[in-house]
Amino acid sequence: MDLLPEKSAVVSVAAPMKYMSGNIFYKYRQNSNFWYLTGFEEPNSAVILRKDSSSRGYTMTLFCHGKDLHKEKWDGASTSLDAAKELFAADDALSISSFGTYLKSLVQHVSHVYVDLPGSSTEPSKRTSLLKFLIGPSTSENNPLFESISNSLRRPLAPHLGMLRVVKSKAEQKVMLAAATISGRAHAKSMRFTQPGLSEASVAAHFEYICALGGAQRPAYVPVVASGPNALILHYTANNQIINLDELVLMDAGCEYNGYASDITRTYPASGTFSDPQRELYSAVLSAQKDLIALCTASAGYSLQELHRESCVLLKKELNSIGFNIHKGDLERILYPHYLGHPVGIDLHETSFIDRAAPLQEGMIITIEPGVYVPPNANFPKQFHDIGIRIEDEVLIGEEDPVVLSTSAPKEVEDIEGACQGALGLEPH
Repeated sequence: MDLLPEKSAVVSVAAPMKYMSGNIFYKYRQNSNFWYLTGFEEPNSAVILRKDSSSRGYTMTLFCHGKDLHKEKWDGASTSLDAAKELFAADDALSISSFGTYLKSLVQHVSHVYVDLPGSSTEPSKRTSLLKFLIGPSTSENNPLFESISNSLRRPLAPHLGMLRVVKSKAEQKVMLAAATISGRAHAKSMRFTQPGLSEASVAAHFEYICALGGAQRPAYVPVVASGPNALILHYTANNQIINLDELVLMDAGCEYNGYASDITRTYPASGTFSDPQRELYSAVLSAQKDLIALCTASAGYSLQELHRESCVLLKKELNSIGFNIHKGDLERILYPHYLGHPVGIDLHETSFIDRAAPLQEGMIITIEPGVYVPPNANFPKQFHDIGIRIEDEVLIGEEDPVVLSTSAPKEVEDIEGACQGALGLEPH
């Protein structure tokens, strides 16, 4: 609120329930920006922040459903208005039924209304549906109040929150370390669980099971469990093939814990032991990844864009040293067609409002995930054909030193083979 102009108001609404079919609903997940502002997890809720001259510079009004004994018989307990005010530090808590009336009164006294739009703020249909909800179902698009909010008063909220969310507080760092640790341990145990003849789906299910046992509320994204040549498909989520003895398994999977995502990729041998070509290519990617992590400090002054360019230089050098002859365009178009990393936080891809050319800041958490995916192409050494390798860690940017949050997931060759073979004291499940 300190960053916004005088006489500003912020409006953010909870995510709606989503339905799979009929009245069968998906497990609820709160709107990310609403959750960041409030910590309130219930649907049918909203918040209005109004900049003023009070001691903290703003007032907070939280709107929610409140207590409803009949509804609670079906859906479980909900937060009362008194509890909402007390537990979430609101100046006032009101029934969601009064939201439209409150907003109509508010807009007469403010000069800017920052609205957290669902989906893309460039989609007029979504802007319309949100504003109808804010003002009430009986309002037509010709209503003067609707027009005043949509044209003269409304400002996008997401860019402001995006820039705040990209730098993590100490409390956020602690939760994200916990999320990464849960996921990292699930990676290690899934290496032990994996056997030739199992389906990729079984390994994905095992990973999610271990995360749930560790306290995670849900997967942060659909897991990738790509065996053999499936690893050359960057967003492979079918997970419906049988894992063969001589194949590597690329698993890109992470949980969401207490509102924060984790994002880790490991590549390991189904047999428990890397073949010579697999080990050689894996070691090349790992060497580049470790060099890139070392550059993830504020004092080094790198941007994400500069780190990506450096990843291309390092991978070319490593690949040429093991027998590749990289021609112009081979790496970026074929062998390594994706970006090095992204910010991670409440959302898996934390914000689209970060400037990739800006230097990394202390407190940011990003992924570092170089990869090499070798098609059966005569331009590349035959022993590496159909091998896909990606190694991804979450890295907290420090002033002088990077902190890898995902160290519980083995990534050294010896540690991976030990995890696969049970030599790290891991019990199969």
